[in-house]
Amino acid sequence: MTIDIPQRSALKVLDTFAGAGGFSLGFQLAGFEVIGAIERDKWACETFAFNHSGAITVNRNIAEISDDELKEMFFDNNPDIVVGGPPCQGFSIANKRNGDPKDPRNSLFKEFLRVGAALHPEIMVMESVPNLCAARTASKESVLEIIKQGLRELGYHAYAAVLNATSFGVPQMRQRLFVIGSRMQLTTLFPRPTHQVCLNGDMLLFDDSLQPCPTLWDAISDLPPLEAGEGSEETPYSSEPNTEYQKALRLGSTSIFNHKAMCHTRRIVERFKTMKWGDSVNDVAEHLKPRRRNSSEIAMEAYDQNNRRMHPERQCHTIPASFYANFVHPFQHRNFTAREGARIQSFPDWFRFMGKPTVISHKLLAREERHEELHLCQYNQIGNAVPPFVGRAVALNLKHQLERLQNSRLIKSMFYESRRIRIENSVTLTHMKKIPSMRMWCGTCLI
Repeated sequence: MTIDIPQRSALKVLDTFAGAGGFSLGFQLAGFEVIGAIERDKWACETFAFNHSGAITVNRNIAEISDDELKEMFFDNNPDIVVGGPPCQGFSIANKRNGDPKDPRNSLFKEFLRVGAALHPEIMVMESVPNLCAARTASKESVLEIIKQGLRELGYHAYAAVLNATSFGVPQMRQRLFVIGSRMQLTTLFPRPTHQVCLNGDMLLFDDSLQPCPTLWDAISDLPPLEAGEGSEETPYSSEPNTEYQKALRLGSTSIFNHKAMCHTRRIVERFKTMKWGDSVNDVAEHLKPRRRNSSEIAMEAYDQNNRRMHPERQCHTIPASFYANFVHPFQHRNFTAREGARIQSFPDWFRFMGKPTVISHKLLAREERHEELHLCQYNQIGNAVPPFVGRAVALNLKHQLERLQNSRLIKSMFYESRRIRIENSVTLTHMKKIPSMRMWCGTCLI
């Protein structure tokens, strides 16, 4: 018997602790439907809503959303997958005197689990920092094992691995921990690498099946050159794409968003001019080194990772949440723009970041009661995000297995339905044969 499988609708994903939505964007690039996001930061929510106009964007603290509200929000649009990056270690929502702040059971991780308990997705995917693998509570319990046990208690198989962004074509040395909870037992736990790093044109792993990972210059060389303080929130392209990576990120875009250079003093520009690839502020002449705050004296120590000039033919260092002060452009005497950071993170050019490009210290904003600016700026949103190409790799690996499972369930359902109909027809036929006036008709036509 041949069974025709009807066309399925796209698998659905809900993004929690969403930020700008890099993780769910990766799932969208893999063919999933992004149905919503939960995020407490206003500017990050504005970014998510702008780029996912058809999704529900919930700008609230997830801890203040009840189970009933969650069910009502997604009553007729339940997610197949819930993703998120709940802050665990060091981000306790409980008073530290009420428990160990390093214990995820005292953190926002429990809110991530609560969403799973309320909505019953097929799969949950959590992203965090690799340090979590070695982290232990005050009682010496493994933080990662507590997280996996929490997923098991909800009926999920639990898996964990650290993935490197360069393995999936992201031009950035960035490692992140991914924890997956799946109701079905996965056959392929995590995506296999598609790319490898080259050094001076030579493959490091010598695997012909892997593509070379793009470099920093492969990612940003086509963007319009800017001096300090130049650029705007929307800029036309000034050249053709030079690499396949640039072509991929330009798809669907007619202009460039968020390509605006920071303003630098003449002294800072002079400092940058003296720096070679790999140099940081600690490598410049004494008179060009940073000064103490509100003083003309040279600071005795400077953070070595600040204002390091990146090498164009290598992958960039990890893009952190406040990367506007971390990197110097390989050729231009300024820090990276938000769009350059977005390119390095693998965001497509059509993805626009909302809110201010940068803000001063949140502590200072709070002290000055400038609450309207106490939000994640564009640089924060970009640096906090899961690189979409990494999210896409995770999504594709899960999608293939989910579709096989759902097709199997559909075939079984159709088989049992067909069997039920045959049985009902058989019962009806038997009943008809017992009626004398219909026996001849049944005998000539049906038997």
